[in-house]
Amino acid sequence: MITIRQEEKKDHQQVFQLTEEAFRKMEHSDHQEQFLVEKLRESEAFIPELSLVAEDENGIIAGHILFTKIKIVNDKESFDSLALAPVSVKPEFQNQEIGAKLILWGHDRAKELGYESVILIGHEKYYPRFGYKKTSNFGISFPFEIPEENGMAIELVKDGLKNKKGVVKYPQEFGID
Repeated sequence: MITIRQEEKKDHQQVFQLTEEAFRKMEHSDHQEQFLVEKLRESEAFIPELSLVAEDENGIIAGHILFTKIKIVNDKESFDSLALAPVSVKPEFQNQEIGAKLILWGHDRAKELGYESVILIGHEKYYPRFGYKKTSNFGISFPFEIPEENGMAIELVKDGLKNKKGVVKYPQEFGID
């Protein structure tokens, strides 16, 4: 039995540890995700309602997901969006659909808060099942090189990315310029 809820201050240490554990053996990781979460919590990009935990019946935090504010910018305009990064599930809880529950719950909550889209860099075989498509389909690119199939976006509302072409601008906490 897993419950999804908003992260609280008392959860921070458990979330730090589970994020470190979740990415410890990941090949395509800089193993700094737990520090990124800490930095983002202190940033202007942080949205408390979109820092979510999956908790089991014993109060153990099995997973965490974070959506933060980003922009899509071009020569003339700037558009609000969200970044999904990271989604973490403790190794002993993986392959139990906890990540999926966090993603779907997060999408619903983001939509309730008025956000229209989410952008991520992730596994090309995992995220499309939630409706993510290549950012290139929307005319959106990243400020660095990534394989095209790993940059993805989802419209949380109909036409949420229509005519919102540009480059993703991450908060400085991501360490990307």
